[in-house]
Amino acid sequence: MQNHLKKTIRKRSQKTGLPPGSLVHIGRQRSQGTRITVIDYDETRFIEQDVASAEACFSFRDKPTVTWINIDGINQTEVLEKIGACYDLHPLVMEDILNTEQRPKIENYDAYLYIVLKMLYYDDKTASVSTEQISLIVGQNHIISFQEGIEGDVFNHVRELLRNEKGRARRLGADYLAYSLVDAVVDNYFSILEKLGESIEALEEKLVTNPTAETLHQIHYLKREMIFLRKAVWPLREVIGGLERGESAIISDATRIYLRDVYDHTIQVIDTIETYRDMVSGMLDIYLSSVSNRLNAVMKVLTIIATIFMPLTFIAGVYGMNFRYMPELEWRYGYFVIWVVMLIVGICMGVYFKRKKWL
Repeated sequence: MQNHLKKTIRKRSQKTGLPPGSLVHIGRQRSQGTRITVIDYDETRFIEQDVASAEACFSFRDKPTVTWINIDGINQTEVLEKIGACYDLHPLVMEDILNTEQRPKIENYDAYLYIVLKMLYYDDKTASVSTEQISLIVGQNHIISFQEGIEGDVFNHVRELLRNEKGRARRLGADYLAYSLVDAVVDNYFSILEKLGESIEALEEKLVTNPTAETLHQIHYLKREMIFLRKAVWPLREVIGGLERGESAIISDATRIYLRDVYDHTIQVIDTIETYRDMVSGMLDIYLSSVSNRLNAVMKVLTIIATIFMPLTFIAGVYGMNFRYMPELEWRYGYFVIWVVMLIVGICMGVYFKRKKWL
């Protein structure tokens, strides 16, 4: 994460002195090219195809059907420039699309809405969460989505709904499609949180049974993940609330009802993240208390052993002095009697500690 941040800061410095709206890509550099997919549909017809160039999307602009143009990979700025020129996108919008470090937000440009979301992925091998920026241009009859990479997304369920001729999505407009895309992103948050919850539960069990230095590293890692998730999800509440309460003519009243449901889901996600953050912070306190208790237990055992041997050491020290005239020095049974005395003293002290519940 730190290396990624350094690269981003270094990349941002390239924009120093450039005028607003300059198209400079800020984010992870990817070797893959750009893939453009077009879905055009209405209640009776459905077309889905991959196109080879941005120019192939121009013919869908003025069609009465609903068009979804999905662009995977934004390294090639010339593709974005052509799409922006065709659909009259503001230069600042195109600049924000290329800056993949945007926080979730919504901007109203009258003819279209610009929405920024964070799509999350969970890597089972490394047990880590990664993020990818999704930019949505929501017009009256079209949606243009921009994604950082071409590895995949969470929109397959939306595509299946559109392929279904009897589905509700085919009968409604682009605003309902925008709701479906946002809802897919939010629903994926629940899957991510579910896996993180399992990791937290496993770590809690390990914390109680056998906490180690590795446990502490895992706690700090989860704490950073929670901060990362909060940064990606928390502003989404403002975005969904703006869509629901906004006065844009693009969003119909029928769709606002569905957006209200997404808003509720967003609140649930945020509450879950806050709960996990509190749990992880509490786990750190439990770890410190556990380590302290283990240290106290060790010190108690050592203290008891030292206390028991103190009188025994005193007796051995007295009879170890090299004086010529000492009581019992030449007594035949003196050695054995001293051993008996020391054993009795040790046993009596052990019984006393036991009754005091110090053992």
